[in-house]
Amino acid sequence: MKIYAFEVRDDEREYFEELSEIPGIELELHPEGLTGNAISKLEPGCGVTVLGMYNYRRPELDMLKERGVLCLSTRTIGYNHIDIDHARRIGLHVCNACYDPHGVADYTIMMILLCLRNYKQALWRTQVNDFSLTGLMGRELKDLTVGIVGTGQIGSTVIKELSGFGCRILACNRHKNPAVSGLAEYVSLETIYREADVISLHLPLTPETYHMINAEALSRMKKGVVLINCARGALTDIKALISGIESEQIGALGLDCIEYEEDIVHRDLRTDILSNRDMAYLRQFKNVIHTQHMAFYTDSAVKSMVHCGVRGLVEMAAGKSALHSCADPALPQTCGTVLRPVCALPAE
Repeated sequence: MKIYAFEVRDDEREYFEELSEIPGIELELHPEGLTGNAISKLEPGCGVTVLGMYNYRRPELDMLKERGVLCLSTRTIGYNHIDIDHARRIGLHVCNACYDPHGVADYTIMMILLCLRNYKQALWRTQVNDFSLTGLMGRELKDLTVGIVGTGQIGSTVIKELSGFGCRILACNRHKNPAVSGLAEYVSLETIYREADVISLHLPLTPETYHMINAEALSRMKKGVVLINCARGALTDIKALISGIESEQIGALGLDCIEYEEDIVHRDLRTDILSNRDMAYLRQFKNVIHTQHMAFYTDSAVKSMVHCGVRGLVEMAAGKSALHSCADPALPQTCGTVLRPVCALPAE
């Protein structure tokens, strides 16, 4: 099977090379995005795997279908960059990736602790030889209530890791996950807003979850809430976050993703003038930590993402669900998920 990989990063190449040794798979790697010009050069009957740096909407999907592409995989858990509804309408099979959730879960815990211990201010001070303690007093997790919104693979792993800190854990999801039974108490989203000192988001970006954290939602949270987002930037309304920080309704923000990051994420723009004024303004606050959408970025996760991207294409081409055993036993049995709803907010 001919497979074209687009948006290939240098750190992915060794894992693609591992898969190129498997009989029956011919890989062609491209660092650039899947543009119209690139689509016109694809062989009919091929599979295509992409990352999330570009959007693939109706025009691109129609071109793929007309070109005879069998299936499309994204090497990411999130799939908001692909118009899934249109792909279904035209019969283009799509799958997303999955990877060990511990990397993002670990990062989430780190973000919580950094926010609670005022680490951004402490780091700034030590860099200029200011070793004072004024304004740096933190809080301990054992004294707090943490709300986890979304208990899929990542959210449930965060709960398991948090359980060792002795904090009270509240959870919210449409369906209860038995993996966290006894570790978290399932409650309504309203209860989390009302009672949680720390709220961490672990949901996909869908029309229902877009801007779920807005001014109205923030007004229902505890004064000084610590808000963590290592999921998708547009779950939060950036203007509402700015207002929340300015009014001190938000006590601290830990963001690994931010709204309107699509044009900057994973790019070196040190010499560029950035147009995202809201992002620049939000980042300058002493209690806002913003990193470059890297919670997923571990060696284990990158390998799994590449293997899932290829494995999903092979299985879809063979007419199998990527949830079942791999179509080719030579392919690594890392993971692979057919595209499906991941988790969603419960009805209030």
